[in-house]
Amino acid sequence: MPRELTVPSAERMLRARSGLMERGMTERDIAAAVQSGALIRVRRGWYVAGDDWADLWREGRHLLEVVAVRREATYAAPPFCLESAAVLHGLPLYRTQPSAVHTLTAPTSHSRRRSGVARHSLALGEDDLTEVAGIACTSLERTVVDLARTLHPEAAVASADAALRRIAVVGHRQDESVAAAWRERLDRRMSRSSNRGIRQARRVVAFADGRAQLPGESVSRLLLHRLGFRDIELQPHVTSSDGRDFWLDFGFPQARAFGEFDGLGKYVSPEMRGDRSIDDVVIAEKRREDEVRGVTGWRIVRWGSEHIRSEDALGARLAAFGIRPR
Repeated sequence: MPRELTVPSAERMLRARSGLMERGMTERDIAAAVQSGALIRVRRGWYVAGDDWADLWREGRHLLEVVAVRREATYAAPPFCLESAAVLHGLPLYRTQPSAVHTLTAPTSHSRRRSGVARHSLALGEDDLTEVAGIACTSLERTVVDLARTLHPEAAVASADAALRRIAVVGHRQDESVAAAWRERLDRRMSRSSNRGIRQARRVVAFADGRAQLPGESVSRLLLHRLGFRDIELQPHVTSSDGRDFWLDFGFPQARAFGEFDGLGKYVSPEMRGDRSIDDVVIAEKRREDEVRGVTGWRIVRWGSEHIRSEDALGARLAAFGIRPR
């Protein structure tokens, strides 16, 4: 399963052409390694081991591209923005593959693209820039606004949820006063902006909820809203027969059912399952489900990534279990 990547890890992973040649590789050796897949060319003059590349999500791959652009800069690299700032902040890019590395350029310059780098002329406020691991980029809040106005809604909501989760959620509970203050700050930012997509951005920020633990949960919530579900509960709490606390992704009170987005990550990702085997995780999920059903009398309906490709697919999955909007 692909793994997440931090800036320091990306810096250690990248291999410069000059460094490879210092270790004894010739131009022909490098070309042969690229041809065989042993090396992946991230950018001209920058490479990563093929096994490492195969083990990364799209966010990690783009982070490698961002770090390569920064390391190849002769002078101070310009601040990164949009999707490139998102991966620096650790935000998800749900079904979004950046076509270029995004940086800022002077307000008097025209936006342009060259050698895989897209340069954007964006008006910035005093608090719109920050650094992540020594790399300049747009701040987390400014990045959320930019993503909310430029990405497709599913990706925009997933990123906004992840950002809000970072500041407003402890465990499974969201501090609504913190969330409201966050939305207010972003609203003020958007009120000063004349960039395209602000109307969508306002909708995304208003809809954001940090209780989503995975992008798939964020997208599920968006699709449920489109389907007309308005009385669903987020992260409903259940106490087991022996006093343990369980939280479910969604609750459908009218249908007396819980809903769970069942991403593969919890079964196969080392980051999510820790030192447990896949069998251990499956058994634990089964016991948890038995407890929830036994204590509440409610059903549990699960869906996966294939069901959130469209609202029709998710609606059909739920309807098969008798779950429909009021």
